[in-house]
This record gives sequence, C-alpha cells and structure tokens, in this order.
Amino acid sequence: MIGARNEAQLKDNLSAASLTLSLDERLRLDAVSRPPLLYPYWHQQLTAKDRFGPADLVLDRSDI
Repeated sequence: MIGARNEAQLKDNLSAASLTLSLDERLRLDAVSRPPLLYPYWHQQLTAKDRFGPADLVLDRSDI
C-alpha cells in the first residue's frame, strides 16, 4: 500500500518496489527490528535451550 500526494511522490514510491536488498542488508534489518521475546520464551532461552525442539529453534536468539 502506498500513498502519494502528487505525481512525483507516486513515481518515487513505485520505483521503491523494485528495490532489492542484499542478504546482509536483510539480516541487519531483521536484527534491529526483531521484537524482544515475551515470557515464557525468554525464560526458556535462558533455562532450557539444550532441550529446544525444531519449533523452538525458530525463536532461538542466542546470536543476539
């Protein structure tokens, strides 16, 4: 969804749709925009990481 007040803004917004980010840029954006873990997930991260299953590994943030 885009919003533009004039033709110049519309053209600028439409050109942004073709922007391609590198893997590094996407990873950096993901890292800074990732919301903090909520309870009980942060607690599990600290106390039960060795028992994580495949579904739990999606929430693994030990690299942060």
